[in-house]
Amino acid sequence: MTRIDTTKPFLPVRIAVMTVSDTRTLETDKSGQILVDRLQTAGHVLAARSIEPDDADRIVTRLEEWIADPQIDVVITSGGTGVTGRDVTPEAFERVMEKRIEGFGELFRMLSYQKIGTSTIQSRALAGVARGTYLFALPGSTGAAKDGWDDILVFQLDSRHMPCNFVELMPRLQER
Repeated sequence: MTRIDTTKPFLPVRIAVMTVSDTRTLETDKSGQILVDRLQTAGHVLAARSIEPDDADRIVTRLEEWIADPQIDVVITSGGTGVTGRDVTPEAFERVMEKRIEGFGELFRMLSYQKIGTSTIQSRALAGVARGTYLFALPGSTGAAKDGWDDILVFQLDSRHMPCNFVELMPRLQER
């Protein structure tokens, strides 16, 4: 169930989009562009965008750069979540995350199952938090980008979503 409380103000979030691919360019990156278009249509701010090769060290370097940037609240990646040897996005996330958001991957796969059946088992979509920055890793297909945004992130990154959302927790993410 998705409920938007229109009496609350919408708070735009600053989002960085990273595509993990050895072959895509900004011109051919359909999944990344879907995420950019959707986050901007929702009223959020594109804070940064990059394409990184399927190399865990390169992904970690970019993640650490963005996590340290106070102008970035959320990082969404597209690609590298499969099970082949070059799919290393989850391993890179594990190196920087402080906390996992277990339900994200589970919910993504549940929703994806309704569309692609058992093939969803090949996805290692995941999410977490690192030093106050939300991290979301989606598979690299256009369908996965649409599903991840349209079915989960558009709501959880909306400050008006009830009964709760990730935005309202942002001020408390670095509490100790």
